[in-house]
Order: sequence, then C-alpha cells, then structure tokens
Amino acid sequence: MIAPIHVVGGGLAGSEAAWQIAEAGVPVVLHEMRPVRGTDAHKTEGLAELVCSNSFRSDDSSSNAVGQLHWEMRRLGSLIMAKGDAHQVPAGGALAVDRDGFSQAVTAALEAHPNVTIERGEIAGLPPAEWDKVIVATGPLTSPALAEGIRSLTGASDLAFFDAIAPIVHFDSIDMDIAWFQSRYDKAGPGGTGADYINCPLDRDQYEAFIDALLAAEKTEFKEWEGTPYFDGCLPIEVMAERGRETLRWGPMKPVGLTNKHNPTVKAYAVVQLRQDNALGTLFNMTGFQTKLKYGEQAAIFRMIPGLENAEFARLGGIHRNTYLNSPELLDPQLRLKADPRLRFAGQITGCEGYVESAAIGLLTGRLAAAERLGRPLELPPATTALGALVNHITGGHIVTIDEGPRSFQPMNINFGLFPPIEGVATTGPDGKRLKGPAKSVARKQALTARAKVELDGWVGAKSVEAAE
Repeated sequence: MIAPIHVVGGGLAGSEAAWQIAEAGVPVVLHEMRPVRGTDAHKTEGLAELVCSNSFRSDDSSSNAVGQLHWEMRRLGSLIMAKGDAHQVPAGGALAVDRDGFSQAVTAALEAHPNVTIERGEIAGLPPAEWDKVIVATGPLTSPALAEGIRSLTGASDLAFFDAIAPIVHFDSIDMDIAWFQSRYDKAGPGGTGADYINCPLDRDQYEAFIDALLAAEKTEFKEWEGTPYFDGCLPIEVMAERGRETLRWGPMKPVGLTNKHNPTVKAYAVVQLRQDNALGTLFNMTGFQTKLKYGEQAAIFRMIPGLENAEFARLGGIHRNTYLNSPELLDPQLRLKADPRLRFAGQITGCEGYVESAAIGLLTGRLAAAERLGRPLELPPATTALGALVNHITGGHIVTIDEGPRSFQPMNINFGLFPPIEGVATTGPDGKRLKGPAKSVARKQALTARAKVELDGWVGAKSVEAAE
C-alpha cells in the first residue's frame, strides 16, 4: 500500500499539488484549516478561493509569459486551468473567472477524486514527524503557529510584504451614460468581445482632485509590520500616488488605447477601468485599485470618479500580510527545505507572485513528490520553459544588490526576463523590412514562447518514456 503525501493548505497551489499527486495514482491528504480557523481575507470555506483579483491575466501564449505558463499548465493537466477555462468571464485579452463558480468546481473535483482525502483543521506548528512527505502550500496567509515552526526549524526569519485587495462595484450602480464598455485597443480575449472593461474617464481637474483626496485620506496603519516592503506588482493606489502625481496616470489609470464613445473627440486625461468579476456580470472590480484606505474614506473618494458617483460596493478594498521564504537560501532545487527535506514548499510562500504562478509551482511540487514516492525521481522542466524559468527564479534566486546593500530575494511574476536568452530571432518581417521597436520585441517574445513549447513537449515526452520503462 502506498503511503499518502500530505498537502497543507487548500489554496490554488495546494489544490493543484493534491490533484497532480492523486492523478499520479498516489493517495493524498489535503489539509485546509478553514472553516475551523478563518483568515482576514477569505470569505468562504471553498478550496482555491480567490481573495484578490479574479484575473489569471493574459491568455496569449504566443507573446506573453503568463499566457505561455497557461499553455504549459494546460499541457500538464492542470486542475486550476481546467476549472478556470470552464468558469471564465469576459476580460479582453485576459483569462478571468467567476470566483465562486471556479472555487466550487475545484472543491467538487477534489472531493470526488478517489485518491484525495480532505481534512479540515489547522496544522498548528510543524507537520507531525511521522508524515514523511509533506507539501506546505499555506500561501501568503500562513498561520502564525506554522510560520513560527518554520522559523524555528530554519533559523531564518521569513520575509513579508503587504498585498492589498481592490473594491468590487455593483454594475447597476455605475452610470453608463458617462462610462462605456471597451477593452484597451479593442483587444478581445477568451470569452470576450473586445468591449469587456467598463471605462470611467477623468479630465485633468478631476484627476488632480482625485490625487489630492488620495494623498489626504486616512490609511490603515500596521505598526507591528512597519517597514515591510510592498510587492511592486500589487501596490496600493495611495502608495503609487505618493510616488508622484503622474504615477497612477501611467499605471492603472492610463488612458491609452481607449476612445470615449460618449465624447470621441475628447481624449480623457486618465481612465479608471473595471473588470467583470462574476459570470452574471452583476459585479465589476476596480482594476489595479488595491488599497489600504480606511473604509469610510474609500466610498467617498471612489465616488469622485465620473460614472461612480452613486456606486454601491459589494466589497471595499482591504489589506493583509503576505509571508514568503528566502527560498534560494532555504530550499533545494526540488523545492525541499534544506533543513528538513521531507518538507516541500509550493505557491506564494516560495516567493512567486500571482494566482497562476502559485498554481504552477503547486503543480510541479505535486509531480515531484508523487514521482519521488513512486521511486521515479523527476527532473525539473528546462529553464527555457515558463515553468522551468519560474522555479529557477525561486531556487536559483533572482538575487539583486540595491545601493550596495544586502542582497535580497523578492517575489516575482513570470516574465520573459526570467527566460534564458535566445539566438536566431527573426530580424525582418514578412515584407522584408527590418524589425524595429515593438515589432522587434514581439518577434523575440514569440521566439521564446515557440522554444518553450518545443522544450516542454520534449520534457513531457521524456517523462512518458521513463514511466513506460
């Protein structure tokens, strides 16, 4: 009889890891502390609950790194991608999902799998010594007891950053005589039409007044965690405003690629976009509007935005503490804890950022643990693949030196900067003219994704041969 592998944490990474283990024919026990113990961010007891955005970001696998990661995960039988595809909502060129339907589908699939046992309850402290193979996928909301156990075992303090949550607005409270539907550059995506975002335009005076209000508003303070850095990919809007008055206008409020259908001859100075948040289209989230503003301030300030003067909020923004390991120092190349190799880590706690990246590392750790249990050690995917590039960042460490100070390991989304360079990229287009600027960049990205697909297929083929032997 095959002994089970234990997975601690039922988020995206833990759910994906458990699925991969079970699909390999190995029994798995998935431990999720909710609803026995809740968190400040979760609202349900469902597995793979999305607590921030409902977007898996770009689904373009030809010229986008996260789209390539989508492709690889689908190729490897990802549960998260399968249920994401089944519960998608319109989002331009992105893959966004109905968060409730998605979570319910993931939960149902795992509950129905004959190799999966789900146990509810907190693992307080380190997993029991008799569990010889464990994947810790407790995510950014790791319970204090487990975090302290890891800290005592490694002798190192885990790092932390803040992750803010964007508000969600009821569609019927948005003034569509002011706002309009349009995706940036009219780009269509999975399940979309090219008119998938609601756009709220601001002129210069309205933008300046909005920035003034953000800067003056009362924020939530966390003195206990003072000095903890934010991850740049999820900065609260008021933090961006503090970095310069034009920062938001060149970030989540950029007006490019959009034409106001109500007033097409006048270019907006800034634009707030809202993305569909559920399958019914009754809820829209404010894209890129993570915030730590106090609740009383949020409603008043966001109603300064044209089209949202009478907005009703299904959820206001919030903030929670995220925890991650200094993985290059603490983990081996197979994502095992050097101080206790029976423990593997997966998801955001390893230092990757984003839903898809977290699930991808869960997928890989599940496969690694199952192969190890079956006596068939598994080689990591090539670094030329999106999955390989991501795990290489985590275990090799994208170490940087800032101002000649101490080297630091920071959370990272998948991006082409993590891929090894490629030679032989086309320098001319179909018309024979030399590629320049954006066209040259697109050609390079397409070459990287084409190589990644070939390399991933080769890795899958090699594994199949080894298993047959």
